[in-house]
Amino acid sequence: MPSNPEETTTPAVASWLAQWGKGPTRTRWEKVPLQIGDPAPDFELLDSSGKPRRLREAWSGKPALLLFWRHYGCSCGRERAARLRTEYEQYVEVGANVLVIGYGEPERAAAYAERNKIKCPVLCDPTFQVYRAYDLLEGKPSQIVFDATDAHLQCDAKAWKELVESRDGTERAILDNPWQLPGEFVVDKNGIVRLAYRYQYCEDWPNPLVLVAAIKEAIWETG
Repeated sequence: MPSNPEETTTPAVASWLAQWGKGPTRTRWEKVPLQIGDPAPDFELLDSSGKPRRLREAWSGKPALLLFWRHYGCSCGRERAARLRTEYEQYVEVGANVLVIGYGEPERAAAYAERNKIKCPVLCDPTFQVYRAYDLLEGKPSQIVFDATDAHLQCDAKAWKELVESRDGTERAILDNPWQLPGEFVVDKNGIVRLAYRYQYCEDWPNPLVLVAAIKEAIWETG
């Protein structure tokens, strides 16, 4: 395992470029996606300290709010982190555990959490197994880079190579999967999905009032 987050950057950039070249491959559900009333899939993942943790720990005894992140170089992820800093206490006070799931390795997850002042645990899903289990799709360019130049929107290879190079070594370095869309789920203490919110575009943040209400419902309906 790399000893510091910088050592993971090169393969993460390579992964981004490879997947950008292929384009999004999961833009449609092939089955009915995970929905309200379904059991929440449980996995064992490493947290940002490298410790193994199971998802079900988050909903043991109380509801859980699971936040699936975009890649750690995405500006919308930084904005979501800023929003979470102002919303976090609402979710805790109403009675939920909050958990972030990202796909960087523990070292990068730890650095990202510290840099963006994320208060809750961050778990690592570098193989995207949990993203797929929760049926989170990839987005088309119109969902991911809708505010970019036409050259970027049309996936011009030269334009994207220049952008990757311009961000190299910065907090906005382009890493991992460029197409992955985020999602947020409320799971009750019995492990049942109470809210399944999947972003339709990369800045499609849910209203915190909806998340709070779903957490309250999860408590009322399970006693």
